[in-house]
Amino acid sequence: MIRFVTGTDTGVGKTVAAAAVCRAERQAGRTVLYAKPVQTGLGPGEPGDAAFVAAAASVPVVECLRFPEPLAPAVAAARAGEIIDVEALLADLTKAGDGFDRIVVEGAGGLLVPLWGDATMADLADRLGAGLVVVTRPALGTLNHTALTLEAARARGLPVDGLIVSDWPAEPGVTESTNLERLWAMAPVLGLLPTYPGLDTADPTTAPPELAFLTAPSPW
Repeated sequence: MIRFVTGTDTGVGKTVAAAAVCRAERQAGRTVLYAKPVQTGLGPGEPGDAAFVAAAASVPVVECLRFPEPLAPAVAAARAGEIIDVEALLADLTKAGDGFDRIVVEGAGGLLVPLWGDATMADLADRLGAGLVVVTRPALGTLNHTALTLEAARARGLPVDGLIVSDWPAEPGVTESTNLERLWAMAPVLGLLPTYPGLDTADPTTAPPELAFLTAPSPW
């Protein structure tokens, strides 16, 4: 089973959510691999999303491609004078995941971010046969962003496993509470992730030792 973690936009908390999914799967007794198909914005040797997930979830990780500029994969690759061979990337991901019960794949940016040519993150998820986990925010604007992402997914026939709400406040107000009700109406809410002070996904040493979801009670 493959889960593809995407977000309503960049910086929404996909890496922390992916780590939490990996940790939950491992604690359920399953073997789990985390995969980052394309990492951008980091030079050689710098720790990226995969290093953070390894520290936070204690699972094996793999990073396939890396480009130095913090841009969409297709743009970052082109500016680096390289190409992204989508077929080779799919083959590498399939080979890496052989023998694992679960593969958690973290995309780059949102669902329609260009991977290479006309191919997007949505196409990658589709080719992998993955279920989508959409990471979103609890704040104002999340309903539109989430609805647009889910509409794009469903228009392409992509199965949506559910939503993860990132940066859930310790004391939610009326905005967060009513948004959560509306999000439940769009798709199952798999969990809430609290804000972790000092967390920096570029620094694996900041990975919280007890990374876990809060329960997302259904309004029905």
